[in-house]
Amino acid sequence: MPVKRPRLRKKRYALAAVLGLLAGFAYLNNTSLLAAPSDQRPRVLAHRGLAQTFSTEGVENDTCTAERIAPPPHGYLENTIPSMRAAFDAGADLVELDVHITRDGQFAVFHDWEVDCRTEATGTTRDFTMAELRGLDVGYGYTADGGRTFPFRGKGEGLMPSLDEVLAEFPHEPLLIHVKSDDPAEGEALARRLSALDPPRLAEIAVYGGDAPVRVVRERLPRVRTMSKAIMKDCLLSYEAVGWTGAAPGACANTELHVPEGYAPWLWGWPSKFTERMESVGSRVVLVAGSGGFSEGFDTPESLRRVPEEFTGYVWTNRAEVVAPLIRR
Repeated sequence: MPVKRPRLRKKRYALAAVLGLLAGFAYLNNTSLLAAPSDQRPRVLAHRGLAQTFSTEGVENDTCTAERIAPPPHGYLENTIPSMRAAFDAGADLVELDVHITRDGQFAVFHDWEVDCRTEATGTTRDFTMAELRGLDVGYGYTADGGRTFPFRGKGEGLMPSLDEVLAEFPHEPLLIHVKSDDPAEGEALARRLSALDPPRLAEIAVYGGDAPVRVVRERLPRVRTMSKAIMKDCLLSYEAVGWTGAAPGACANTELHVPEGYAPWLWGWPSKFTERMESVGSRVVLVAGSGGFSEGFDTPESLRRVPEEFTGYVWTNRAEVVAPLIRR
């Protein structure tokens, strides 16, 4: 029977020792068990201000969600200035809003590509001027009982704001702007509008949406945090390759990271060390519920129990009036 050579045996022992040391280093460098306790609470991202909620079961891209709302828990309509103000007053740290370019080159703050679902008109936002959109009733199509009653009809006239109006109303509050199209020209127009803001204000603005327009915003305004599918992919794949060392790759710098809770535990150093590393390169971490599809949020006291105690980033919610007081408490 052949006898193993001592030199080969020593090499194998050395390799095993090196691999063991690397594994130990990776564990100690990324476990949250050894992190110092933090008294910092998670922060709250209010999706579209205070909005009427709906079941996400069976929702598709063309579903009219206004036709399936739950019984209204409050009198606010999403993406309006009163709803944003109410969200900040409830304790939200950041408000998300949706924008579409109009026929006269302004940005309307409105969720849908088409106006048919929520208003009395038909067509896309690009078909209208901002003045025409402002004249629509954005509460027209909401119903919680299959169309028997419309609790907000007649109450949403004049409530669709422009982005200019939102920026004027909230000159200091953090805002997350969602570009709903994948048109690079829209990114160019948004970059021109935001470039008029001074640097301290720009530091409180983030932009996410389609790859093409967001890429333009990132190129024109590198100080603005941005996120798209392409940016998220570049960042997280790079991080999975080197994050075990404690490094935050350049691809993650100055980004808006929306991390689904199902994927989050696979990130090196999740939650506390991952969040610290991203913040060290100017990025913001937002935890979204479930798979992150169709704006799932942490909207109930029960769902908040799934947020790790060590997490100090932002929690995405559709019910800021419920969640923000609980987190602050």
